[in-house]
Amino acid sequence: MTTQHEASSPRHATSNPSRASSWASAPWNAVRGGLVGAAESVPGISGGTVALVVGLYDHLIDAASQLVHAARELVTGIFRGRGPAAGLRALKEINWALLVPVLVGMVVVLLLSLKLIAPLLESNPVPTRAVFFGMIAVSIAVPLRMMPRRFGALDAVLFLAAAAVAFLLTGLPEAQVGEPELWYVFIGAALAINALVLPGVSGSFLLLVMGLYIPVQQAVESRDLGFVAVFLLGAVVGLGSFVKLLRWLLHNRRQGTMAVLGGLMLGSLRSLWPWQSETNELLAPTGSVVGPLLLAVAGAGVVLLAMVWESRVARGA
Repeated sequence: MTTQHEASSPRHATSNPSRASSWASAPWNAVRGGLVGAAESVPGISGGTVALVVGLYDHLIDAASQLVHAARELVTGIFRGRGPAAGLRALKEINWALLVPVLVGMVVVLLLSLKLIAPLLESNPVPTRAVFFGMIAVSIAVPLRMMPRRFGALDAVLFLAAAAVAFLLTGLPEAQVGEPELWYVFIGAALAINALVLPGVSGSFLLLVMGLYIPVQQAVESRDLGFVAVFLLGAVVGLGSFVKLLRWLLHNRRQGTMAVLGGLMLGSLRSLWPWQSETNELLAPTGSVVGPLLLAVAGAGVVLLAMVWESRVARGA
């Protein structure tokens, strides 16, 4: 299996296609998927960022692209009278040993986190944001380490432009939508799922901006199957429309793509600044600054340890 260490080596100008994972690694992949799911439950944190840190990003994009391809082969084969044979062959080529445990871990932890982490952010916003601020700040180094060549002038332009876009996006005010129409839910899901695969862009935050975060949370809790089904359909369509392009960029324009991903992560720090008003306006630090500062350092330390551990696992593999 291609590792993050391999992808970050200067000798690799493009990422290599992921080899099939072993089912023996399913528990570890489920844990990594759970970390991605936990990140997606917190507005301002991207699951794609965590996927980069734990070495899942390239493999997940490859597997998602294979899944989209297989689905298209099945549908076109049936409707054009060729039968499902090509689609079934494509399904067998998917890295299920990676995809299944990651998705299971992601969904389970996401549902748990919606009931645990989100209320914590509401009741203790400053210390909670401080922890995540430190974690994401250190994580910016991950895509930059995965560049196949040295950081150049064009990379700096892409990095800063992406940071500016993310900064502006995360400054948008939260919308208030009482009972959203299903077509609006579909569009929101399609956009939010693309944020899932883009480090630095939070799917939860986009749902907040569109006024869908609370309705989605309420629909899951009340088991509103119609709402959830439309949301899932929008997510599938959105992901299928974007993941092939992202996979091509990772394999053929990796240098610039990693610069953009790093810039998105930098700009997203705006949404995690500990001191904010209810309308996302940035405020100067108030009260004791030592506590939030220590929490930010602790969060950064956790990510550093994860990066070191992932690097050692990659060398061992």
